[in-house]
Amino acid sequence: MKKYLAELVGTFVLTFLGCGAAVALGCGADTASIVGTAIAFGLAVVAMAYTIGGISGCHINPAITLGVFLNGGISAKDCAMYMLFQVIGAVLAAACLAGIVATDPSLVITTATGANACSYGVVNGLIVEIVLTCLFVLVVLGATSKTNGATNNFAGLAIGLSLILIHLVGIHFTGTSVNPARSIGPALFEGGQALADLWVFIVGPLVGGALAACIWKLISDEK
Repeated sequence: MKKYLAELVGTFVLTFLGCGAAVALGCGADTASIVGTAIAFGLAVVAMAYTIGGISGCHINPAITLGVFLNGGISAKDCAMYMLFQVIGAVLAAACLAGIVATDPSLVITTATGANACSYGVVNGLIVEIVLTCLFVLVVLGATSKTNGATNNFAGLAIGLSLILIHLVGIHFTGTSVNPARSIGPALFEGGQALADLWVFIVGPLVGGALAACIWKLISDEK
């Protein structure tokens, strides 16, 4: 149970700080807000990797959990429970963020929970999320691989920095999800189009995570 709770806490922190930065900075208004939001998501992952990595592996993302499961890293039970607790953590974070935003008259609650959106249509959004998640999960699988030896100790940094890059590319198109839990939480409170497009940010990352697992099996030296 401790590792499930660790995933809940980790996903809460990622969602609250990442989406909170997006809200506070008005992500998308200018280049600085985009860069700031990307850094916030990346640093949140780095912080949690060194906080709960030794407890649960710090997936804090159903797409990563799926990739690890398909790669033989965890059991089916742990895969399902990780995903459940990740979603719970993201929903709790979105609820806290929505409550905070509601007290600020300068922010509009319907657009200030950090929810994802298909800015250029669902097909574009789906492709972007599949490709970016595939790249991200591939980094996770490689950085945490036992074949990396001592460099494994720096996996948290590699993963966090790669997430910054992923956001710098994806924010313009979808707001960047690459994480179904991170999208579910805010969408439940924002509603409207965010909720209607939510399936894109569930299907896309999960497909991307599965593709990353397949690619890693092809190129990995692990037995």
